[in-house]
Formats: sequence, structure tokens, C-alpha cells
Amino acid sequence: MLAPFQVRSFRFQWPADLATSCAFEMETLVLGWFILVETGSVLLLTLFASLPFLGTLLAPMLGLVGDRIGHRRLMCLMRGAYLVLAGVLACLAFAGALGPLQAFVVAGLAGLVRPSDVGVRNVLIGETMPAERLLGAIGLSRITADSARGLGALTGAGVVAGLGMSWAYVMIVAFYAISLGLTLMTGTRATTAGAGPATATIARSSPWRELRAAISLVWATPAQLAALSLAFLINLTTYPFILGLLPFVAREVYGTDQAGLGTMVAATAGGAVLASFLVSRLERHVLPARVMILAAIAWQLLTLALGATGGMGSGLPVLVLAGLAQGLCIVPMAVLQLRNAPPELRGRITGLRTLAVYGLPIGLWLSGPLIERLGFAAASTLYGGAGLACTLLMLVRWRAHLWPADAPANRRD
Repeated sequence: MLAPFQVRSFRFQWPADLATSCAFEMETLVLGWFILVETGSVLLLTLFASLPFLGTLLAPMLGLVGDRIGHRRLMCLMRGAYLVLAGVLACLAFAGALGPLQAFVVAGLAGLVRPSDVGVRNVLIGETMPAERLLGAIGLSRITADSARGLGALTGAGVVAGLGMSWAYVMIVAFYAISLGLTLMTGTRATTAGAGPATATIARSSPWRELRAAISLVWATPAQLAALSLAFLINLTTYPFILGLLPFVAREVYGTDQAGLGTMVAATAGGAVLASFLVSRLERHVLPARVMILAAIAWQLLTLALGATGGMGSGLPVLVLAGLAQGLCIVPMAVLQLRNAPPELRGRITGLRTLAVYGLPIGLWLSGPLIERLGFAAASTLYGGAGLACTLLMLVRWRAHLWPADAPANRRD
């Protein structure tokens, strides 16, 4: 399971990704709670929670930039930007000049590049990792994001409660600085392993033609198109309930405080970390496409169940299971897309996958009015039911490409 750490680049990338993810989660919790307390509006909370995903529209272009200048260099530039923006918020907090408007502006700027971070991580792993270790490496990499949800949430809640928001941002700046330093020490190498059934030779031309090449390949490869469609669906219908809406659920539905919110985030993250460990440990037995679909169905059912919970006692087990389903869906999806893509197109295809994250802000924008009009339980039921129906339709539509054990999308090496 730890074999990917034999690759030098991965030994530096893993802690760099962990530090970045911890900073992301601390910022999300700290600023989300700040906006909710300062404004008292669930509509503004959902709007703010959608800001980190503005850059999904730019993700294909960032993928193209990474294909041209190198994904390690692109990752360093992105993490340098996070460091500068977090430093601005830290200075405003210490000066007593931080308000909702300033938080919205800086979060919006960070959101232009932040959605592409996970995709760039995966592409860099694909460039430096032998093909037979790719699933295990992606699983271990996913642990950095999922464990950071719990660590970052609990740390952020504790520091804010004990020392205040200003010192919380000092920690966030420190995490970003560590991440940038470690990222500078990663490396790259040319990928020599086959990319699977889809092959392409792309000569460098105009950016639009290069993007069209990636779009055409995804459209012509059913497994890639199915994964992209499912990614948009889960971002639209499931992610809002374990990300942007958790502060509302904690305060208005469960009647708890920041510490309770941190516990809820940690519960979801704990399930996701367990999923990543399972995938890494059992990588030679995992059929990526089949596991991805089954986990998506389970995740939609758990979204339905979340609406029926009324307190921490019933909500925490559902959140743990939702995190488990999330990990079992997302990790195989990433591996499926990397294995079935030519190396020269991986950045752009991953950028298109990141574009599917735009379903999350749409889901958040729609959920605010629905919750205010129908209530949290009804909104959760509506989202989970619609998502489940669409997931089953996708399975029917692409069954021949996703379900058989010998399908290219279920390759295990």
C-alpha cells in the first residue's frame, strides 16, 4: 500500500498536498462561519460557499497551460497565489478591517484557480508514478484532502474559538508556505506507460484547437463521457450537503456550535479517509467504473437519509457513510480518467473533469431558496431523489462500458 512512496516526487508531493488541503479546509470553515455570523443569511452563505468554485470555467485552460509549461510549475504558481491571498486576509484580520465584502472579494480571486488544484495533483502523479501503482497512489493522495477536512475543521474551529480569527489565518498562511516549499521539491518524468484504448497525437497549435482535441476525445470515449457526466451530477446533488451547507445544518438544524460543526466535518472526512485506505489496500481487486457507479448510488441514498436526521446522534453516522461513499466514488473516477487518456492530453481532460465541479455552485445557489421555502428535509429529499434517478439512468445508458469486468474502464493495471 505504501509502495508509491518509493517514488521521490511523491514523497514530497504528498505532504505538500496535505498542507494545501489543511489550509483549504481551515479557510472554508473559518470564513463560512464568519459570513453566517456576520450576515445571518443562508443565501449569502451558499453564495460565499460557491465562490471557491468560480474557476471551474477556467480549468480547461489551466489544464492546457499545465500541458505546455509543465504541471509542477503550474502547481507552484497556483500555491504561491494561495499564499499571497491568505496573507492579505491575515493582514486585514489583524487590522480589524475584515468584513464580509473583503472576504467575498479575496475568496472570489482564490476561486479562480483553486478548483484545478486536485486535478493538477492527479496529473502530476500520473506523470511520475508507474501505471501499476496509479490507483494506490491516487488513493493515498486523496487521503490528504479527506484527512485535512477533519484536521483542518477541528483545528480551525479550535483556534478561532481560543485565539480568534486573526491567529487562525496565521496558521493558514503557514500551511500555504510549507506547501509551496515542498511543491518546489517535486519532480516530473515523461510517462512511458500506455494510456489505454484511447490514443491521440496532438501537435501544438492554437489553444482552441488543443482544447477541441480533448473535448473530441472525451465525447468519443463512452467511459470518459460517463465519468464526466457523473462528476457533474454528484457535484450538483450530493456535494452541497457535505460542503457548503454544513454550517447551516450545524447551527439551524442540529443546534450546535463551531465545535459541533468541526465534528460533523471530521465525521465526513473520516469516512472518506477510510475509503481511500480501502482503495489503496485493495487496488488490484477494484473495478474502477463499477465501484464508482455503486458508490454514487449509495451516496445519493445517504443524501436522502440526511434529510431525515434531526440531531448529531443520527446525523454523524450518516455523514461518516456519506464520506465513505464519496471516497469510493471519486478515487476510482480519477483513475479511470487518467488511465484512459493519452499522456499529452491529461491536463486538458482533467481540466474538463474539473469543469464538472461547476455543478456544486449551481447546486448551492438552488438549495438556498429551496431550504428557505421548503425546509432542509424536503430539499435534501428532492436533491437525493433526483440524483439517484439520474445515476440509474446513466448506468442503463452506459452499462456496456461501465459494468463488465473486462471493459476498458475497469482495467486494473
